[in-house]
Amino acid sequence: MGSSVLVGDCRFTAIDFESAGADRGRTDVPVQVGLAGWSLAERHGGAFVSYLAAGVPIRWTARKVHGIRDEDLDGAPTLLALWPELKSRLSGAAVVAHGKGTEKRFLRAFPGHGFGPWIDTLLLARAAWPDLPDHSLSALCDTLGLSPAVETMLPGRRWHDALYDAVASLVLLEHLVDGFDLSAKPLDCLVHPDTAVWHRTRRAL
Repeated sequence: MGSSVLVGDCRFTAIDFESAGADRGRTDVPVQVGLAGWSLAERHGGAFVSYLAAGVPIRWTARKVHGIRDEDLDGAPTLLALWPELKSRLSGAAVVAHGKGTEKRFLRAFPGHGFGPWIDTLLLARAAWPDLPDHSLSALCDTLGLSPAVETMLPGRRWHDALYDAVASLVLLEHLVDGFDLSAKPLDCLVHPDTAVWHRTRRAL
């Protein structure tokens, strides 16, 4: 997908991973993956979530954040086993994540997958609302009045559940596209947001 395509013509797939947490010198591994889709034409849909076999214990610091227990992973598939599912959902879509570093790192399990372009809603939020004191996903959704919509779409789930966070990033993206009238703009405006004002604000603190 070229970044010259218009935002309104794109299919977006958000992805979020929750992890086991890493001890010093140990590589972190994912324990849950959530994906969801959104487009202006078809709106929200295509939700998928799964625990992932980790092969290592979940650290208490990570469990305190997301609430996932070792016993929740019993019988869960490996990330590699979910390749067909992830490929079908991510191929041909603009891939969305809030702070995309973790998601891109875990997807390196599939060398040469070619997913993208990537839309980072953290960078978009910093560009759109540089003066907000907190650009975490939950804080943004609370401040912008978006949390009730996410809760309605996913009753019984909460922040730091992989599907909840994936859907929330799409609700945030939808709000930004609608609020700034971006549907007729090139996708590149989402791929490369201008965060210069946010950086100047940070330096002034």
